Amino acid sequence: MSSDPTASESFQERFELMELSDVMMKALERAGYEEPSPVQSGVIPKALEGLDVIGQARTGTGKTAAFAIPVLEQLADPEEIHEPQAIVLVPTRELSIQVRDEFRKLAHGQGITIEAIYGGVSIKDQIDKLKRGVQVVIGTPGRVIDHIQRGTLDLRQIWCTILDEADRMLDIGFRPDIEKILRRCKRSDRQTLLLSATMPPPIQALAEQYMYEPTLLNFSSQHVSGDTIDQFHFTIAEEHKFDLLLKLIEREDPTQAIVFCRTKRRTDQVNRKLCRVFDDAGAIHGDMSQGARNKVMQNFRAERLRFLVATDVIGRGIDVSSISHIINYDTPQDCDDYVHRIGRTGRMGAEGVAYTFVSREERKFLSAIEHRINRELTRDKIEGYEPTEDQAPPPEPPDSLMKRPKKKYRRGI
Repeated sequence: MSSDPTASESFQERFELMELSDVMMKALERAGYEEPSPVQSGVIPKALEGLDVIGQARTGTGKTAAFAIPVLEQLADPEEIHEPQAIVLVPTRELSIQVRDEFRKLAHGQGITIEAIYGGVSIKDQIDKLKRGVQVVIGTPGRVIDHIQRGTLDLRQIWCTILDEADRMLDIGFRPDIEKILRRCKRSDRQTLLLSATMPPPIQALAEQYMYEPTLLNFSSQHVSGDTIDQFHFTIAEEHKFDLLLKLIEREDPTQAIVFCRTKRRTDQVNRKLCRVFDDAGAIHGDMSQGARNKVMQNFRAERLRFLVATDVIGRGIDVSSISHIINYDTPQDCDDYVHRIGRTGRMGAEGVAYTFVSREERKFLSAIEHRINRELTRDKIEGYEPTEDQAPPPEPPDSLMKRPKKKYRRGI
């Protein structure tokens, strides 16, 4: 495994210098891409050379386009090869939809068919689409295995496999499925691209076994969390968290915010309370049907929802550029979950802010997070919500937060 020292430098290669096709340059212009991010500058030229590449980078750095562009540039004509030529494995349904949409945006004008396959929806519709011909498949490992076993997904023409959010896929137990899929992609000239926020030993072992002399490009900063995200915490009694949430919303007036909760039940409870005050709040968690989850995410991306209450089902891989605030209603018990939660804001170098509510029982999690990111979260305070557990009950939420007509909010912060 070789390492490229330029990856961590500020060097950026312009799209114009990458010798991309005219149709790709037009698609980039249409999609609003002006200059490549460091991840794109590093990965695209290497991938276009046909090399196996490991890109270590957190979400929000433009990594989807970093692998989508070289794949689209090297696909054979659909009339020449009817079967899938590239497959992207992702950890969640939401991410598969997002990656599919990004591929489609960058494939504009090429006549390329890109489909996402994932659980929770009709497999028959997916089978019908695969039969009609698909050049790029994006899927969760479990559903991909299902199609392989049914004989509805032909991998014989796959020349490129991409593992996106590889560390997350291993964390949730997908390694056996991933290895089965990689073993089925038997072309001797197969190219493998692996993208991961962290590089633990299991990822290194996977790369050593299934990749050919991969080039490692490390785009991670020295600190685990981004410098563009201001990070604060409140010490607050458990029973006062919701009142503090309302006061914080009043003070901050976020463009869009995600409120992270630890459990599905808590997510529903907080969302019900928020919906009594705001008419542009919604919730998403793993017990919802895929159709319902898709509808919520569509509304959030379209900014029809200002507040999204969620579990860690969207802690990774969801790219909504207008998110200005992350609020950890429950302190994450896992340090990496904290990193990926706050990574939903501060996308592509934009500024963002994250607040974490810490009860007495959660203080040990705060200490672990601060040790993990090598940074202390700044203690914040709102009048009436002193950072002690034995305070008197806080004042009632202000009248200004009672149900009010929806208004439009400016983008950015």
